[in-house]
Amino acid sequence: MSVRLNLLPHREQKRQARKRQFVSLAIGLSILGLAVIALGHVILANWIDTQNSRNQLLKTEIAKLDEQIKEIDRLREQTLALLSRKQIVETLQTNRTEAVHLIDQIVRQLPDGIYLRSVRQSGTRVTLVGYAQSNARVSTLMRNIESSPWIERPALVEIKSVQLPNAGGRANEFTLNLQVKRQEPPPIVPVTGPANSAVPATGAAAGAKG
Repeated sequence: MSVRLNLLPHREQKRQARKRQFVSLAIGLSILGLAVIALGHVILANWIDTQNSRNQLLKTEIAKLDEQIKEIDRLREQTLALLSRKQIVETLQTNRTEAVHLIDQIVRQLPDGIYLRSVRQSGTRVTLVGYAQSNARVSTLMRNIESSPWIERPALVEIKSVQLPNAGGRANEFTLNLQVKRQEPPPIVPVTGPANSAVPATGAAAGAKG
């Protein structure tokens, strides 16, 4: 007597079980992959937020520095303006006695035998027009001017023999240019920092010479 066993249901059950295991494994791997992707996204987003915060901090600090630079430029312009005004005042103080010194020096350096007809000043240039008894007197005047502490660089423009008015005889009429020794203030140096401040030298000492 023979017994027949039907193994088909058992094989089908094993096949279904393996199928369920495969599906479960695939779902688990998918969930794990999604979790890894989500974690990477969170980490990357955190890095981006951190970098954005740093960039914003840099922008804020740069804006503060720009404002400080503008303030420094404004203070530098005000300083230069004040130094320029101070320089003008010092120049006026230095040159306010220039006319007095000029007349005094011309009188002091004028030798005997020379008579001035006119004295004209334009800036630092002075033009003398006068009469001399001889050419040697004019040469003496020019040497005196060169040794003067207030006037310099005499230049003879012309000299000619003329008839003096009112039957005064003949004389040598001359035209002579010279320069006033004017002390120029030092140039204003732009202020670049506390260690390199531009402070022009005072001209009071030069004005006190006279």
